[in-house]
Amino acid sequence: MQVTETLNEGLKRGYAITVTAAELEAKVTEKLTEAQPEVEMKGFRKGKVPMALLRKQFGQRVMGEAMQESIDSAMSEHMESTGDRPATQPEMKMTNEDWKEGDDVNVEVSYEKLPEVPETDFSKIKLERMVVKADDASVQEALENLAKTAQNFEDRKKGSKAKDGDQVVFDFLGKVDGEAFEGGAAEDHALVLGSGQFIPGFEEGLIGVKAGDEKDVEVTFPEQYNAEHLAGKAAVFECKIKAVKAPKDAEIDDEMAKQFGAEDLEALKAQITERLEAEYTGASRAVTKRALLDELDKLVDFELPETLTTAEANQIAHQLWHEENPDVQGHDHPEIEATDEHKKLAARRVKLGLLLAEIGQKADVKVSDAEMTQAVMNQARQYPGQEKEFFEFVQQNAQFRQQLQAPMFEDKVVDHIFEQAKVTDKEVSKDDLQKAVEALDDE
Repeated sequence: MQVTETLNEGLKRGYAITVTAAELEAKVTEKLTEAQPEVEMKGFRKGKVPMALLRKQFGQRVMGEAMQESIDSAMSEHMESTGDRPATQPEMKMTNEDWKEGDDVNVEVSYEKLPEVPETDFSKIKLERMVVKADDASVQEALENLAKTAQNFEDRKKGSKAKDGDQVVFDFLGKVDGEAFEGGAAEDHALVLGSGQFIPGFEEGLIGVKAGDEKDVEVTFPEQYNAEHLAGKAAVFECKIKAVKAPKDAEIDDEMAKQFGAEDLEALKAQITERLEAEYTGASRAVTKRALLDELDKLVDFELPETLTTAEANQIAHQLWHEENPDVQGHDHPEIEATDEHKKLAARRVKLGLLLAEIGQKADVKVSDAEMTQAVMNQARQYPGQEKEFFEFVQQNAQFRQQLQAPMFEDKVVDHIFEQAKVTDKEVSKDDLQKAVEALDDE
């Protein structure tokens, strides 16, 4: 077998591989001999089928396998001897397309290899980490928001009319074509007007009612209603209004705290403080990570594989086009050209991706099985009732597992660099941190 270099420009490599007819013949004979003891054929005992008959019956298929194995073996040996790591799957093309048995096999192989990534002295990197403490005002604001969600209702003055946001307590009986239907009646039902709990038009029909009123509300069930026998039907709901209540925020006290699982108000404040500071820490990390990536982008330079940067630029252009054209769901759209801005962003992403991968490999950074399991479980919570199907999907989809693993690996590499860089804490206000986070989205 011969491997001859045909291209060596930058990261691009090309080779001509020749597998001789003799080598192929030897490989075919070896494979047939190996299989012979297990072959059964009518008229022959197991393992006694003549080689000539085996070759006639299976030779063509075995020849194809022998070709592929020979070429794969040549490429494997080549990669091992050169240390090349292809950036993408190498392109292979058989050049003697009129090949017939007895001929040599000639194959052209081309690829771009991954570049050599230079060593980086992380101690030269200086970063500021924003630190925000949860102040009393922030905790109070969070408590007030909780009080709104723990909203209570109290009776309005006698004779007051119900308005949007009020709670109406009433009995109702629904009828279609004058006949009551199953599930269309209730007593002492409490409904917040404007909440959208009932079918369109029902809540609007109760605007203006007073305690003691009786009102027929006429509505039409939606065409896509989940009960087929009611879909699209006109209905009348006979309503007896028992109370009209105005919304009132819960009192910020121990009782409200207990509604949120805290022992008392002080315990709830402590929980809020902890949650806020965890949110601030996460936001601060995102800002510091961007600053680190900016520094690495300036500090490190190496040649990038054109295949990777082109693919990334096209992906960026495609994604942004769909964001600007949300009505187009499929790929039936004009060809999307990557701009210079897309190509610049793609080059940064590819460079930083290769750099972080190399740093992680040298530092033996790994995502543990336990961390992967936790990540899968976190994702599964987004599909309540379908967790089993989701776990099966993850087990069968290596690409999805890689998508889950990649950001965790990147964060571990970033932490590894943080440990060696000069990172100083700087206490700032919540507003300063917020501005820094908003600036990330603007870039």
